[in-house]
Amino acid sequence: MPVFTRFRQPPGTAGDTAAAGGGPAPGPARPSPRTRLARLRTWRTRYPAAARALSRTVTALAAVLVLGALLLPDTLPALRPGRFGRVPAEAIVGAAVVLALPRVPRRVAAVLYGTGLGLLTVVNLLGMGFDEYLGRGFNLVLDWSLLDDARAYVEDAMGGAAAAAATAGAVAVLVGLPAVMALAAVRLAELLARHRARATRGTLLAGTVWITCSALGLQLAGTPIASDGGARALETHARRVVDTLRDEAAFAEEARADSFGATPADRLVPALRGKDVIFTFIESYGRTALEDPVASPGVHRALDTGGTALAAAGFRARSGWLTSATFGGSSWLGHSTAMSGLWIDTQQRYRTVTAGDRLTLTAAFRKTGAWDTAGVMPGVQKGWPEARWYGLDRVYDAFDLGYRGPKFGWSTMPDQYALEAFQRRVHGKKRDRPLMSLVILTSSHQPWAPVPTTVGWDELGDGSVFDAVHRAGERPADVVPDTTRSRRAYGRSVAYSVTSLTQWLERYGTDDTVLVFLGDHQPIARVSGTGASRDVPVSIVAKDPEVLDAIDGWRWTEGLEPAADAPVWRMSAFRDRFLTAFGSVPHPSGG
Repeated sequence: MPVFTRFRQPPGTAGDTAAAGGGPAPGPARPSPRTRLARLRTWRTRYPAAARALSRTVTALAAVLVLGALLLPDTLPALRPGRFGRVPAEAIVGAAVVLALPRVPRRVAAVLYGTGLGLLTVVNLLGMGFDEYLGRGFNLVLDWSLLDDARAYVEDAMGGAAAAAATAGAVAVLVGLPAVMALAAVRLAELLARHRARATRGTLLAGTVWITCSALGLQLAGTPIASDGGARALETHARRVVDTLRDEAAFAEEARADSFGATPADRLVPALRGKDVIFTFIESYGRTALEDPVASPGVHRALDTGGTALAAAGFRARSGWLTSATFGGSSWLGHSTAMSGLWIDTQQRYRTVTAGDRLTLTAAFRKTGAWDTAGVMPGVQKGWPEARWYGLDRVYDAFDLGYRGPKFGWSTMPDQYALEAFQRRVHGKKRDRPLMSLVILTSSHQPWAPVPTTVGWDELGDGSVFDAVHRAGERPADVVPDTTRSRRAYGRSVAYSVTSLTQWLERYGTDDTVLVFLGDHQPIARVSGTGASRDVPVSIVAKDPEVLDAIDGWRWTEGLEPAADAPVWRMSAFRDRFLTAFGSVPHPSGG
């Protein structure tokens, strides 16, 4: 039987108090707000010079914060020192308003002003990131869902700890910046109220200066002195929101009108009956890969080498340009634009079209009943209901291809392995009907580190051979911050993808193989450059001369590399042109 010994605690301890029924003894009392305020006043009285210096410093910081936020652009190229020497109209209007209000309304107005300015600053910072990576501004309605993709990208590029730190920092900015900006605005409003006469004269003077500079178009270092950037930013975002909301209904109506929606099955792509047709997207394969002086040399070599080898094997090719609906990311918008014949440049449009019955180019093959259809999606790692819309009988995602090697950045597996798995599990199997395949390659996805290299096709196995390749590659943390290294790594990744694809076709292609390969979008703006086009290369490769004769009227360049002045189409035009070229007869539906 256990023995319990009771120890008596010294009087006044927590146990003694509890035994007396009074509960635990309270710890040191926290000072009340009134006590803290009294202590602050005592400190100010004891150290007046330090108190004045601190007060002036905090006020100056508040002014810098508010003025800086009002003058902050939403793109990094516009972030120049001269921009912050301008006179913002919003500051003048804000000062006039708070000077006209009594104490309580003044504070309420200052809080609203500061909070709104803080939120605008958050949106401008997001705009910088979107412009840097996607080549466009931030959409308040549609783009919040992409922030999770940004977190995943940081995790792939810099590691889980960096992603967690970035997420925490983003949350802190989103919550803290509006609060800090509100406090700054209240402080400045109270300062103006305490010196109402001088503040009124200063506001009138500043307004006069602003009107004069605006009317005369005066500039400082090439930048207009008078600024209304905050108001213009609000107008831009408001207009973008209105346009987005209006677009939803208009696009739904557009998607219902399909020129091939009612085409009978026997009238769809009759010229390709009996052919194994493969549509392949190469990630971030854009015009930059062929024209950037840092990225392009390796890509040119890969296309030249691959083209020569394919020609020796009896293949011929034609190439042109398509203008993608997206830039720098959101690859699914490019895929769906090319396959649907609609311009799908927002997530809202993507959701609308994939929820409908619009005939995609791939689904047209399935509709005929003359082809088996399959998708190879090494980048898909969760449920993908769009398979039905694309008309795919079976989808092989990242978990269906048997890969046991390392990830390469964002890419779950090297393209060479994905293509070999496609051959083993899909393309190389005997079947009663020809095969139409949609293959999405991922090795040229940012952050382009480490970049895989080709190995012997007979050595691929389960992908473990890439362990050594991965260890020898560059680290994302070394490549991502360096624009030149990113451009060079981007070029290597595209060259690798092109080499893998052309070697696969040389190795496994037949007299009945038709390969269509194209880019989904340009690389991020930091690599492709400010103001870069949205053009991506597109090529059709086949042994049967009748396949290329069918597109002779397109005037595409002979070979795998389109000439710089080759025809450029909107990507949304490709579906109808392809269907028409290979004998499909339009029968409109909807509308």
